[in-house]
Amino acid sequence: MAAESITEPDPDPEKAHQQTLPNLDPATLSPNKALPTAPYTPAEERLLLRHQDLTILPLSAFIYFLCYLDRSNIGNARILNSSTHNDMQTAIRATPYQFNIALMVFLVAYALFEVPSNILLKKLRPSRWLAFLMFSWGAITMGLGGVHSFAATAAVRFLLGMAEAGLFPGLVYYLTFWYKSDERSVRVAFILASATLAGAFGGAIAYGIGHMNGVGGLEAWRWLFLLEGAPSCLSAALVWWLLPDYPEEFLKGREREVAVERLRVEGSQAGDRSMTWKDARGTLVDWRLYGHYVIYFGVSVPFSSLSLFSPSIVAGLQYVDLQAQLMTVPPYAVAYVTQILVSYSADRFNARGLHSAVFALIGAAGFMASALLPPDAYLHRYGCLIVASAGAFACIPPLLGWLTSNVYSTASVGLAIAINVSFGAGLGQIPGVWIYKAEERDRGFPTGHWVNAAMLLVVASGAAGLRMLYGYRNRKLLRDGGGQEVRLFKL
Repeated sequence: MAAESITEPDPDPEKAHQQTLPNLDPATLSPNKALPTAPYTPAEERLLLRHQDLTILPLSAFIYFLCYLDRSNIGNARILNSSTHNDMQTAIRATPYQFNIALMVFLVAYALFEVPSNILLKKLRPSRWLAFLMFSWGAITMGLGGVHSFAATAAVRFLLGMAEAGLFPGLVYYLTFWYKSDERSVRVAFILASATLAGAFGGAIAYGIGHMNGVGGLEAWRWLFLLEGAPSCLSAALVWWLLPDYPEEFLKGREREVAVERLRVEGSQAGDRSMTWKDARGTLVDWRLYGHYVIYFGVSVPFSSLSLFSPSIVAGLQYVDLQAQLMTVPPYAVAYVTQILVSYSADRFNARGLHSAVFALIGAAGFMASALLPPDAYLHRYGCLIVASAGAFACIPPLLGWLTSNVYSTASVGLAIAINVSFGAGLGQIPGVWIYKAEERDRGFPTGHWVNAAMLLVVASGAAGLRMLYGYRNRKLLRDGGGQEVRLFKL
């Protein structure tokens, strides 16, 4: 369990300030007892964080940008040049039901391979494993450009799910080796926000590639997969050589000392043992974590449906063909900014649960308004789509930061993240494949909007309930501590 310590304030802000509590039981530390401070200053910590941020965050965000681009471009391909019957669904002779099956099998593989992939990341080193995954999904994406049937599409999408399964939970786990618990949400947001950028760029790229229809005898959607898969393959070499694995190995001298000291309590350690059955069992029977998993399941439904069906939703607002691709950009652009600001605030005020609950309510309101407005209120419903997207996407980084900050050991945090994303981003995204029904387009996709609104209300109530549980447990820890310092749950 990772948690927050109650300490006496230091009157001198330039004094070393980070408390280190290695190998101590959470309920045995006294608030009245002076604790040893690490030998570094806030200025040194700021310089270290800036170095780390500039070293690993841009590359990590770029990796996820390409991953999300290659995952979601099938939504663009589905309707690309549909007015001339050169879209992917027509070309592979798939019914809407079959095409949704092809979307779903990706998520089945995604759910199955999350946990083993996160275990391999620790065993094989992050840079090596992530580079391998990156090359694999890039090659598989290019392979989608050569499919001619529903069966082939479903098979290749399953392989793509296997390859991409370990990336996002792997990156979240990777950050626990570099950052303290109250520093992670905004970094996760920076990485996850690259998915919203990919959604925005994906629409713009599809708009441009749509004009290549017939070039070289290929439909534009085939060029889309070929041109978007190749950068992932080429960039895998950059990840292999440039992504540092652990701060203990990458940093030198004074920076290394500061990095090791400040993460002694609240970070994962490169030298820690790999997961044992005891670690796994302890994580699996920690029932409060299942509250996190259920909440993440709820937010994954709108995340999935927006990722796959934004072009179709926008097309239902009377934006035609290539114009529909272009009009998917603003909702993602607004969601990008919202994610960063919300995650910064959630970390700054130690209020991840509250932020997630509030923005889940905002997203739910956007979806409900979309469902209640008349089908021909196109401009108003487009505005509601922007609000719904911003609210739904903004919930995710604080939820992930909340989970990682309340799991203590290196082995447990990797498993907890993998289960969370497997249950949520894997199984939780499957309903999102089915809720936007093609036959409801003229009615404004009411089923999809109502289901997303309901799931975000589950997120809001679950986050509020878990926040109250942690508040109750913190008060109990303080009351039962008998004057001892306690490690509190992050809120």
